[in-house]
Amino acid sequence: MIFITAKWRIKPEHASRWPEISRSFTEATRAEPGCLWFDWSRSLEDENEYVLVEAFRDGEAGSAHVTSQHFHDARAQLPPYLAETPRIINAEIDQTGWSELGEMSVD
Repeated sequence: MIFITAKWRIKPEHASRWPEISRSFTEATRAEPGCLWFDWSRSLEDENEYVLVEAFRDGEAGSAHVTSQHFHDARAQLPPYLAETPRIINAEIDQTGWSELGEMSVD
């Protein structure tokens, strides 16, 4: 799978509304056949930072995502709300889903 984590710093005046601002992009991405997950979390240390954790089935699904109309639209619509260019980690890993965190095993 293609596993991606990105940090998005939002302009302070828009941070509380970011889930609403990014909703159409989020919903369209989650509806893609190759999307495994696309989840936003807000930083506990910085209320203007959101972390996006996303995964796609394979490179073909990742390519379909970045060439989709909603991705194109997001590239035009979202940057005015950003304080800086998002930072990303993108890796291909030999997995299809989440593994258990053995060190925190719950009996």
